[in-house]
Amino acid sequence: MENASQETTEKKEKSEALLKVKDISLSFIQYASGLRQTELKVISNLSMEAYSGEILAVVGSSGSGKSLLAHAILGILPSNANLSGFMEYNGQDLTSKKKEELRGKEIVLIPQSTTYLDPLMRISGQVTGNVDKKNAESRKKLQREIFRKYDLKPEVERMFPHELSGGMARRVLVSTTMMNSSKVVIADEPTPGLDEKNLKETLSYFKDMAARGHAVILITHDIEAALRVSDKIAIFYAGTILEIARTADFAGEGEKLRHPYTRALWNALPQNRFQAIKGHQPMQDEVLEGCFFYERCSTKNKICSKCVPPLKMFNGGLVRCNNVS
Repeated sequence: MENASQETTEKKEKSEALLKVKDISLSFIQYASGLRQTELKVISNLSMEAYSGEILAVVGSSGSGKSLLAHAILGILPSNANLSGFMEYNGQDLTSKKKEELRGKEIVLIPQSTTYLDPLMRISGQVTGNVDKKNAESRKKLQREIFRKYDLKPEVERMFPHELSGGMARRVLVSTTMMNSSKVVIADEPTPGLDEKNLKETLSYFKDMAARGHAVILITHDIEAALRVSDKIAIFYAGTILEIARTADFAGEGEKLRHPYTRALWNALPQNRFQAIKGHQPMQDEVLEGCFFYERCSTKNKICSKCVPPLKMFNGGLVRCNNVS
């Protein structure tokens, strides 16, 4: 069984990524006192890839800028945003125009908040969308099939968002995604505050999507939930990704993990050593010249304070560290 799983993983790694994000950086122009213009950097040289049939979890602390990564991919950043780098979807440049064409169709977002649902519109209309009479019957039939799959009763069609429970609202958002010919699904913090039953149910939706061939990007601060459902984990820290590891690498005392922060994160979990490390993530307005983890690292050297290490292949994964070779 283990060999079969390994073969599946190897086949995915050999196939072409559906979505590629290469060295993107994101900053915002802000104005301080006296109309002095400043630049706030929130993402720096971030790279990752998403594959069909696979769940990639982007794990980082709350408020660290993970949601902005989703907004950058979807092309829904505010006007004062400055985005650089390269994105590719299905072998083609993912330009601003292309993002607009694909958004809500082939690349979709499952938002954290149910406020994305229109409070004045009945659920059925929100899930099926605006369609002409020619397609209305087939869309309605598909919507009802999906509702049955996700245990949404027929009366839900006539409800308004405020009449739904939290669990029902999440299932409606997932149903909206399944109505379209989506290929990339980005789920933004879908699990906060869920009890074990609802957490298990929510994670099963993403497993189902991956099984159907979607490339799923799960953005979360909950590493334990991510490990239960994901194929790979991307560790988000100070606006970049420090490591992309296979879920199976999170075992023992983290011997197979490549970055000291990833190992520290793993060993800080209650079921492991429950051992925290000193310090905190750099603030977004801090100017950093070297490795973002430098001040907290126990294996740092002189070069670490002077240059930001690139994300490189090492031991079957990707890591941003000067001390691996």
